[in-house]
Amino acid sequence: MRMLLLFIFFTPLTFCFGQQQFDSVAVTKFQNDLNAEYANAKTSPLLAEDLANFKSLDFYPADETFFVVAKFVRTKKEKPFEMKTTTDRKPMYVKYGEVYFTINESDFKLNVYRNIALSKQKKYKNHLFLPFFDLTSGKESYIGGKYIDLEIPKGDTLAIDFNTSYNPYCAYNYKYSCPIVPLENDLNIEIKAGVKKFHE
Repeated sequence: MRMLLLFIFFTPLTFCFGQQQFDSVAVTKFQNDLNAEYANAKTSPLLAEDLANFKSLDFYPADETFFVVAKFVRTKKEKPFEMKTTTDRKPMYVKYGEVYFTINESDFKLNVYRNIALSKQKKYKNHLFLPFFDLTSGKESYIGGKYIDLEIPKGDTLAIDFNTSYNPYCAYNYKYSCPIVPLENDLNIEIKAGVKKFHE
């Protein structure tokens, strides 16, 4: 599935939808599925020399602190825009909404986006893209931030599990073209969840 989408999105699409409470089993499945993808030469973004020695990605321990049920606010009449990437490719996105949530008694807001080309495919018509930076970026986690895959909610809340956040393919291989996290999605908190950086 992911390899078929590389020409549109150039990121792994690991969907973990429908969950409204923290589920450590779901996090373990996410980790196992991601490791299986990266260990498989047909689906892995890793360079050949890294794939030859690959055992597992480095994950933060699953932590319920970083599972939130956010308030979702749909932003209407947004104009599509060209999202910057690590190359000269500029895919069209639209800001679809805003999510408001609390972690450790501090309030945060992030924008969620919709890939225009991807949304035209029936299977992914409800897909939302949540890229973010946090205070671990460039230290314990990838300097370019991380991504989370979500689905358009039916109501005014959206479950976000940062334990399922992952690195763009660019963290592993320079040949990919990856969306650059918009500056407005920079969190002033350490999100110690999801995938850590690949190389020291």
